[in-house]
Parts: sequence; C-alpha cells; structure tokens
Amino acid sequence: MTTASADAPFGRVLTAMATAFDADGAVDLEGTQAIARHLVANGHDGLVVSGTTGESPTTTTDEDGETLAAVRDAVGPDITLVAGIGTNDTRTSIILAKQARRNGADGGLLVTPYYNKPGQAGITHHFRQVVEAAEMPIMLYDVPSRTGSQIALATYEEVARWDAVVAVKDAVGDFPRGVRIRETGLALYSGDDALNLGWLAHGAAGFVSVAGHVCGTELRAMLDAHLGGDSAGALKIFTRLLPAIDAVMGVPNYGATTAKAALQLLGVIDNRFVRSPLVQLDDDEVAALRAGLEQSGLIH
Repeated sequence: MTTASADAPFGRVLTAMATAFDADGAVDLEGTQAIARHLVANGHDGLVVSGTTGESPTTTTDEDGETLAAVRDAVGPDITLVAGIGTNDTRTSIILAKQARRNGADGGLLVTPYYNKPGQAGITHHFRQVVEAAEMPIMLYDVPSRTGSQIALATYEEVARWDAVVAVKDAVGDFPRGVRIRETGLALYSGDDALNLGWLAHGAAGFVSVAGHVCGTELRAMLDAHLGGDSAGALKIFTRLLPAIDAVMGVPNYGATTAKAALQLLGVIDNRFVRSPLVQLDDDEVAALRAGLEQSGLIH
C-alpha cells in the first residue's frame, strides 16, 4: 500500500499514532497494535510511532523500542514507519535513532530540541549528529509552539544538502515560508490538520495527522481528489471534516488525550488512559468530542 516516492518519501497519509496504556500505566502493546491496524485499514500508508501524540516525552527508550517492534509486527513490511527520535538531548536522540533502525523503522522524525532553546548553530549541530548516527531517511519536525524554537530558512538550506534529510513536518503554518522550504528540495508534510487542504494547495506531499485516528479514509479521499484535480471535491470533504478537526484539535488538552478518547468511542481501544502530566478527557469533554465526530459523520 505504500506510496513512497521522491516527492512523498514517507508516503502520503500518516498519523502520529497514540500509544495505548494499561490502567497501571504500562504500555499496552496489544492495544497499540490495534491502533496501528485500525489506521492501516483506514487510508494510511505510513505511521509515526512514539511522536508527541504517542506520549514520547513520558515513555522510556526501551518502551519506544518495544512499541516500534510491536507496530512493525502488526502492520507488516509494506507500511512506512517513522520513529520519533527527537529529544532535547543529542545523546538520547542518537540512542533512539540507532534503536529505531534496528527495530524496523523506515525513517526518523527529528524535532528541534525543546526547552533548552539552542540557536540555529546548535539546532544544526544537533541535527547533524543525530542524522549521521541514524543512517536512515529523516523528517525534521518544526513545531515552535511546543519547542520554543523555529528552524530558520538558512538552516533548511543547509540541512537539505544532506542526503538523509528528505522532508519536514511543518507545524508553523506559514504557507509562503513553506513554499520556500520546498524550494530547498525537501518534501513538506502538513503537521496541522486544520491546514491540511491549504498545504496541499501549496505543494505538500501529504499529512502527519492527529485527526487521522478517526478520519483516515476521508483524508485519503481528500488528498486523492486534490491530486486528481477535483478541487471542489477536496474542499467538500475538508468542510465536512471541520467539526471533527475542531473537536480533536480545538481543546487545550488535545493530542494523545483526544485521540485516545476518539479511538475509545470508535471501539478500537477500551480506555483512554494517558500518562501524567496529561489527564484523560472528562465526561463533558468526551461528549463534546463525540458531538464533533457525529457532526462530521464519523460516528453515529
């Protein structure tokens, strides 16, 4: 099913998938495999494992390795797996990168170091060390709302010359800037579901979604409509999905919390446990989520 190509090196429709947990806080590998199989059955040709939505800030290196191996076992060899390898410690990211390669990753998602906020020289130095250790294709992740840093265009121009850096997941949301990033030769993936259609119009390869936990088939249909020249059809699908996107992404506690609650509503997993400092959605928040999904026709 994979559609990896030069212009879409990790495929087209990816979701940063949630990691399931047991009531005692342990990683639930069977539940995580169920999530992966659900995504593959609903329009995805790639998955991001142990990204932010997978609660990577609170999972251990060993847990990340076990999760990736379990997901690979669940989806087989033909689905592109991108492992979250970014931290704010270069040494840890190198360990994660090497482990990911051993455990079946096709590529790594490398976020800018968060909290310590290095300058562009530090960001480039970090990227260089991790990329060289990873020995696999890399998607950078630019999300200043979480990291406190933004990758400069000059930095993109430099890292785009490295053979292994092939793409960026953009959560900056600046369309003209994104076009300039694409001019460096990097493929660009939308990292914000509310901007998915807009990014396609600006040349994006595809999506790394959160809402894709519940609307992967629809995201695939929207992308196919756009690529087929049916702009009106793509807009119709996007318009239908807006209530669901707002419900999944439009609350302060979004991400893993809303993804897991949505998966519970769909019956993919039987709980919505998250690790502290996240807290699971309360009943009112779940009701609001349900209403958004119902309005988009995703549950009945």
